Parts: sequence; C-alpha cells; structure tokens
Amino acid sequence: MFSYRHGFHAGNHADVLKHVVLVQLLAHMAAKEKAFSFVDTHAGAGSYSLGSDFAQKRHEFENGIGRLWKADKLPAALGAYLAQVRALNRDGRLHFYPGSPQIALQMARPQDRLHLFELHSTESEVLQAYFASSDRRVSVRAADGFGGLRALLPPPPRRGLVLMDPSYEDKEDYAKVLDTLRDALRRFPTGIYAVWYPLVQRKESHRMAAELENLARGDWLHASLRVCTPPEDGLGLYGSGVFVFNPPWKLEAALHAALPALAQLLGQDGHASYSLKFSQT
Repeated sequence: MFSYRHGFHAGNHADVLKHVVLVQLLAHMAAKEKAFSFVDTHAGAGSYSLGSDFAQKRHEFENGIGRLWKADKLPAALGAYLAQVRALNRDGRLHFYPGSPQIALQMARPQDRLHLFELHSTESEVLQAYFASSDRRVSVRAADGFGGLRALLPPPPRRGLVLMDPSYEDKEDYAKVLDTLRDALRRFPTGIYAVWYPLVQRKESHRMAAELENLARGDWLHASLRVCTPPEDGLGLYGSGVFVFNPPWKLEAALHAALPALAQLLGQDGHASYSLKFSQT
C-alpha cells in the first residue's frame, strides 16, 4: 500500500470528477464569512508536473484535464474547476495539475485552515517541502489520515470539509473509509464529507456506494462517472464516484449540468455514462 504514487494518475478522469466536486464544496464553504477547516486525509504531493517522468509514462492526464483544457462553453461547475487549474498555469499552457491541497489553498481565505495528511514517506516529504514557505493556514502531517482525522473533529469553528480519497490499492481501505466515517459522523455530524472511490472490477468497489448510503443520517449526494465499459481482463480504472454527506443544496443542480458534459468530453469508447442521486431528509 506504500507503493502508490499519484503522479502517474494526476489530472486523469477520476481527478477531474473529484476536483469538480471539491471546487463546488470549497466555494460553498467560502461563501460565508465564518472560518472553516479543510481536512485532506490522503493529500499526496500537493501539485504535479505534467512533464514529469511519472505523468509522461502513462499520459493519463491527456484523457482527463487535457480534454477540458481548451474546451468551449463549459457548464458553470466545469468552468469553475478549470479556473483553478488555470491559476497554476498562467501562461495558458498546461504544465501543472493542482492536487486537492493546492486547490484548497487557492480557494481558502486568511481565516481558514488546511490540515493535510500523507503517510507515504516520499509523498509526505514532497508535500512538506511544497508547503514549506506557505503561511500558517496550512498544517502538514506525515501520518495516517484515517487516524489523524479523529483528533480534529469537531473543528473549532464548527465548520468543516473533509476529503477522503485513499488509493484503495489495499482493499482494506474500503473498510477503513467506512469505519472512519462512522466515527467522524458521530463526532461532527454537521460536517461536509466528500468520499472518492474508484470504479474497478472488485467487489468492495461495487458495494461502496450502498455502504456509504447506509451510513448517511442526513442529506447525501452520490455522483459517478464511467468513461468506458469495464475492461474484459478485469484490470484498470473505468470510472469513479464521489459520495458527499451533508452536501450544499446547490450542488445537485451544478452537477446535473456538469456530468453530461463530462461524460461526453471524457468518454473513451462510446459507452461513457454518469449517475447522480440526491437525498434530502
């Protein structure tokens, strides 16, 4: 589980879906003057060079952010997401892809706080160095985000957004996500929690949305995107999903407009599809 390096996958279709949702959630949090805390349990390296050996080995970004980079007349949610990517590429050329920590930093205000966890030794060193010159808003911990989240809940301003997106290379991550969320929702039931998960040929992945839905005691939203049919050999990522506990009420409308465009832009074999479910209590 410590071999995963997100640089191979930065900016792919799964990142696009995850970060489209994240930008909407951060914008919601920043709409009120009161401070908020952002917690990223698996922060990665912070930002990624698309010219690196990692990114160039698989070119996954070409079928993700690369397809949106020069697209015209995008729905508002995709335009807002693309603006955050452009903020890191001010010369108009796609050199870098912002990870969740960088997007959160760009959208945070002076009163907000970022808590970033990364257990992978190399990735955590890169993350520490990346934010070494940042202001006191950012706290980076070389630690397990599953366990570290507990100490931060509830956050002092009682406004918080948690992103949980492990690699799931270790199948135990599925159970850890559920256990961690169960505890977090007891400690801070009004927080917003966004959980990303992969669509792969694994039973834990197929059950994930239903398991998350069973945990929900309030409003929830589930968005998923399939960019191709499941591979016949059973290997490979063919889509992903994001499940949000306590979503802002505008999120459904934003994704209702964005997901069809994503399916069209990111589809790889003519069988791309999406789903969007929203439940209010």
